[in-house]
Amino acid sequence: MEEDLVSYWKPRLAAIAAPASADDGAHDLNHLERVWAVARRILDDHPDADALVVLAACFLHDLVNLPKNHPDRARASTWAAEKATRVLAGTGFPADKLADVAHAIAAHSFSAGIPPRTMEARIVQDADRLDALGAVGLARMFHVGGQLGRALAHGTDPLARGRTPDDAHYALDHIEIKLLRLPATLHTTAARRIAQARAARLRRFRDEFVAEWLGIEDA
Repeated sequence: MEEDLVSYWKPRLAAIAAPASADDGAHDLNHLERVWAVARRILDDHPDADALVVLAACFLHDLVNLPKNHPDRARASTWAAEKATRVLAGTGFPADKLADVAHAIAAHSFSAGIPPRTMEARIVQDADRLDALGAVGLARMFHVGGQLGRALAHGTDPLARGRTPDDAHYALDHIEIKLLRLPATLHTTAARRIAQARAARLRRFRDEFVAEWLGIEDA
């Protein structure tokens, strides 16, 4: 029965999310699909979690998506939760699930700092953070850096050995400032397992990037 609900609601939720995700390649419909795909993997370990709540939060968590440098960035997930509640209330979505969907959306955001109180919220938060790791996470990082006019890396000290890391100016610094800290924030065993492999890819890329950047690669 729950799988039938998921199958019924998935295209409808994607249609709701599509307009808000059309202008940002790092937070587009493909991002939402990836977050849901990872969430499903995590759900396999948590059969008591409500898959429909997780599905809805995965697809609607970026209904309000402000730029990373926007002064109200930390409030975006709360506004997205409020908007999702309003929109879903008019679609026939189960009313008894709206509060849990809203909480999972509000709590997904790193910048908001809202602790996830439910397993569904923990799963959504983990799945969203995993999309910031690995090869796709790197592509998204540089995409956002380009949108914000950030340099790829510091010209002579890309690893910030003799300076304070600064991802407001150098995209590569974001790996150390945030991305490699994400695995320690994850709640589920499945997410931590995935994160371990993806974080290793980040480190390998960073090392190879720096070697090429400084002209010291072995090849």
